[in-house]
Amino acid sequence: MLVKCETKSNRVKGLSFHPKLSWILASLHNGTIQLWDYRIGALIDKYEEHEGGPVRGVCFHASQPLFVSGGDDYKIKVWNYKMRRCIFTLLGHLDYIRTVEFHDEYPWILSASDDQTIRIWNWQSRSCVAVLTGHNHYVMCAHFHPKEDLVVSASLDQTVRVWDTSGLRDKRVSMGGGGPPPSGQSASDVFGTSDAVVKYVLEGHERGVNWASFHPTLPLIVSGADDRLIKLWRMNDSKAWEVDTLRGHFNNVSCVLFHPKKDLILSNSEDRTIRVWDVTKRAGIHTFRRENDRFWILTAHRSSNLVAVGHDAGMVVFKLDCERPLAMSHSNNLYVVQDRDVHVIDLDKQLTGKQFAACRRASNAMTSGMKQLQFNPYNPSEINVLVYYTQDDGCYDLFVGPNNFGSDNHVSPRQGSAQAVAFTARNRFAVLQQSGSIGIYNLQNELSKKFDPPVATDYIFQGGNNRILLKSEDKIVMYDLTARKVVDEVTVPGGIRYCVWSQNGQYVAFMSKHNVLMAGKNLEYLHSFHENIRVKSGAWDENGVFIYSTLSHVKYCLPNGDSGIIHSLQNPIYIVRVHKHFLYYVDREHNVNKQRLNCSEYLFKLALHRRQFNDVKMWITNGRICGNAVIGYLKQKGFPEVALHFVEDQQTRFNLALEYGHIEEAMTAAEELNEAACWNRLGLESLRQGNQKTVEMVYQKTKNFDALSFLYLITGDIDKLKKMLKIAEMRNDVMSRFHNALMLGSIDERVKILAEMGQIPLAALTAKAHNLVEYIPKLEEQLEGNDVSAHIPADAKLLLPCTPLCRPKKGDPNNWPLLRSVKQIFEKTTFENVPLPAEPNFMDAMEDAEPEQEEKGMWGDDEDIGLGGDQPIGGADWGDMGDLDLGADIPDEPVPVVEQGANLTMGEGVEAKWLRQRKLPADLIAAGEFEEALGLLKRRLGLINAAPLEPLFKEAYWATRSTLPGPPQSASLLFPLLAEGNPKSREVTPLIRFNSKSIVDRVKEAQKLTTAGKFGDALAAFRAALQAIPLSVATDAQDEKVLTDMIECCREYINFCRVEVARKQLAPTDVGRNVELAAYMTACKVQSKTHQCLALQLAMFTSFKAQNFVTAASFARRIVQGAWGEQGNAIVPKARQVLAQAEKNATDAHSINFDPRGNVENLSVCQNSFKLIGPADPVAVCPYCGSKYHTHQKGKLCDTCQLAEVGANTLGIQLRPL
Repeated sequence: MLVKCETKSNRVKGLSFHPKLSWILASLHNGTIQLWDYRIGALIDKYEEHEGGPVRGVCFHASQPLFVSGGDDYKIKVWNYKMRRCIFTLLGHLDYIRTVEFHDEYPWILSASDDQTIRIWNWQSRSCVAVLTGHNHYVMCAHFHPKEDLVVSASLDQTVRVWDTSGLRDKRVSMGGGGPPPSGQSASDVFGTSDAVVKYVLEGHERGVNWASFHPTLPLIVSGADDRLIKLWRMNDSKAWEVDTLRGHFNNVSCVLFHPKKDLILSNSEDRTIRVWDVTKRAGIHTFRRENDRFWILTAHRSSNLVAVGHDAGMVVFKLDCERPLAMSHSNNLYVVQDRDVHVIDLDKQLTGKQFAACRRASNAMTSGMKQLQFNPYNPSEINVLVYYTQDDGCYDLFVGPNNFGSDNHVSPRQGSAQAVAFTARNRFAVLQQSGSIGIYNLQNELSKKFDPPVATDYIFQGGNNRILLKSEDKIVMYDLTARKVVDEVTVPGGIRYCVWSQNGQYVAFMSKHNVLMAGKNLEYLHSFHENIRVKSGAWDENGVFIYSTLSHVKYCLPNGDSGIIHSLQNPIYIVRVHKHFLYYVDREHNVNKQRLNCSEYLFKLALHRRQFNDVKMWITNGRICGNAVIGYLKQKGFPEVALHFVEDQQTRFNLALEYGHIEEAMTAAEELNEAACWNRLGLESLRQGNQKTVEMVYQKTKNFDALSFLYLITGDIDKLKKMLKIAEMRNDVMSRFHNALMLGSIDERVKILAEMGQIPLAALTAKAHNLVEYIPKLEEQLEGNDVSAHIPADAKLLLPCTPLCRPKKGDPNNWPLLRSVKQIFEKTTFENVPLPAEPNFMDAMEDAEPEQEEKGMWGDDEDIGLGGDQPIGGADWGDMGDLDLGADIPDEPVPVVEQGANLTMGEGVEAKWLRQRKLPADLIAAGEFEEALGLLKRRLGLINAAPLEPLFKEAYWATRSTLPGPPQSASLLFPLLAEGNPKSREVTPLIRFNSKSIVDRVKEAQKLTTAGKFGDALAAFRAALQAIPLSVATDAQDEKVLTDMIECCREYINFCRVEVARKQLAPTDVGRNVELAAYMTACKVQSKTHQCLALQLAMFTSFKAQNFVTAASFARRIVQGAWGEQGNAIVPKARQVLAQAEKNATDAHSINFDPRGNVENLSVCQNSFKLIGPADPVAVCPYCGSKYHTHQKGKLCDTCQLAEVGANTLGIQLRPL
């Protein structure tokens, strides 16, 4: 039984599958009707209008949004599930209603009742059209025939009756009926009608019959009764007779039916069993038991293999067998099992192929017994196929045949027993044997060698040439058969079910029920994700994108973690190949199909991830994916400027340009919009960037004269400030004139303005204070003898605006100088500096601009030559220029003389040389590019807290510098220290502060602190070493492995110390938590045997003192069984004493979340809350140090390394050039 959905509720009495949607109705004994989505196991709705007891019958309509229900309140209710209410009620039955059912074609409802009648209702006219009488006891069920005009009913009068309704059809349907009965016919005379008559009465049961069902295609009827028997009946046009009796149930048979797709009978009973019977052999095949719940109802989906059963405590939706087709594609060929034959299909030519071989017959009619098909991709000279079966405790068939096989010759299998099989090389395959060992066999099915796997293995998968993947619970281990060592391992929550390799063998995807993990060919972690509904299949396309299907969608996932939906599904599919925008899949009927795949969205994202901007533009233009979602994605990924090249809406272009800081693009959009709000926003951004010209233009556009005057003041542009004074005078703006005069320091103008405005005393006071003798006589005349000299302060000081330190000269750039932002996307070519033709061109990040310039001429146009720039004007090798004839190239026009003198080209600095060769974080720090180094660490490690790195950055930077004191009042001269080369060499390498030796030395010092019990100091030391590793450089692969091992070592020791520090901070009354944390310390994988022994000793004594004797005994037993060397001589005798005392008591006084009998190696503890993470619980992992957390900690700072974001999707640490 493959359970798809299980619900808990009151006793389920009625069930009905929706014909198209993944819904099922369950009517309960308490009068409630529940609507479930069995794909996701969610309750969608419930209906509670029935009163007075159980609802025993329920049924969906085949095409309308309706369902019908009947209960113990004698009412039949018709519901509209879109309107979520009952639309009408049918009354007429006089006792409990047992079953209700819609007809597939006619507007009829069939109901069976304890009033000994069967009624047929027209739900369109809402009237009863026929009453079928003849039973003399409760009618337990009634069903329409799926194709013919027949009704079958079962009653407690020990009979099964078959009714002919053809007369009713002719009368009510063919003649346009469907309305109320004619005036001459009433409900009373319907008892004597001949519209529906009894055709057969089947007698044979000795007690009441509870259920009867038609076969969907054959003239068969099956019935189940209280005599615990199941009877099979056959009928023809004239009679019906009993065929056979099936015995096996030990109590009343509640329900029985034919499987719609297989030759099976399903029955359930009050004996708490579901039994499966073979119709052909008429024998029981299998029995499913439930401990405490009786079964009451059984129903099967019309178009799928789903079956649902209702019991005392809810319902179960299940399948009898897995429907996954056995298929595997390689290159353009698909190897698939169809009708238990292996077929080879050339997908580039057609979707049907030739039969290659025949598989074993199924052991019974219920299950196919086949689990997996594998093709050998390592042998191009012939076809090798393995088919694995679960029958007979696991077995396999090996088929070996030529590539050009004919349709008339079939390959004979070579057979064997196994728990799992997988190809490992051109002529070898691995067999996981029942004993747990792995045998390597040749293609003649002969054992070549045998070995024991390094981990307890329950399944194996292909792992590449001479490699094998070992599945051990939730863990996958890659094992190299040649080197006989473990390459790497990964963990997939939920257990690995399927393994999918890309065609080139560079990527692999591991799929569990709800999780997918993507990795490289050596199990390098790429990305993992969780789906809420089941993951069914997947395949890699030629671009390295994983396309997978769930029950309801086809989705994609890029190696960097970006994912999305391609399209939805009506029925589940099993993807076998994705190639050139086409999707190849096999459906549940084992038919091979092909459909075009809309790849525009994920290929656009992939091109953006790879910085192939020509492809980005192509997909945006041709893929029709432009929209707010794409703009949002570009902004999220840090590429808002890319959107500027295809967004046409000016308001959107303006917003993007401002966000990107692209003033010129924002200016163009603002001119098109010409709105005051846009100009104001542009002015603020321009002022923030120091773009004086744009700010000036914006103030002029918005006529913000006061701000414009102040701009000229702070930039020292006195000439334009004088013009502003004249403009204010022309505008008759007195206050603006006075402010401009004040900012200019023009006292004469201020006196004139005050006099013109009638402020004679202030004008005279200003003139006398500044001793302007030419204005004083005239002003005194107007004062008429009033003396203002007394108001002049004795310590008056001259008030003038500050003099600018740097006044702009003619031809100088007015904009403020800007540092080059380290957040720029491109290092040498950006969208701004690419030469723009009529239509803007994109340039890929990996393309070089220099070859294009060479095609146009090494020098380009004369107007493009910048002799003062940073780029060399003649290339690296100038050569001998003495033999050049330069006379003919001298222009006729006079050459302007540059007054500034000769310009020199700056040579390339040492920092630029080593950054051109290698760009690790350590190299960027040595070059002083701190911001770019932080950005790289953010992409690599998910860095969100840079504060701990500041002292390390400074230490690493100054370690690469030597200084020479300069002259007085001048800075010292800095010289870089080089590990390789000299300043004149082309290839140089800086001296790196942190390397594997320095990190190992730091770790050793921290371990000494741990041994001394100074956990606080040890914690700081280990964390400092862990934070310094990303700034280190490895010289080779062995050096790199040392550093990666140090990451794991530091992580374990940091968590070891953190747990102990947290334990010591607990209150004395919190004894249980004290024991729990001490137990968690023993799960930390610290390197030193001494530290492991000390942790066990601490946990043992702590548990013993807390009277947790069972827990203490587990630690004592680990000490006794361990190999501790000399330090064990003192502790092992004590452990034996503790073990003896603990075994006498064998109780735990405090309940803790720690299993002393469990495997400590697999114990996972959340490093934020120090609480246990269950084996099936999803986890969030720090992308740098690998610490595990509960998923609600995702997005927070890692408490172990204090650098990275928990659960972030990153590129991973890089310690040496690729």
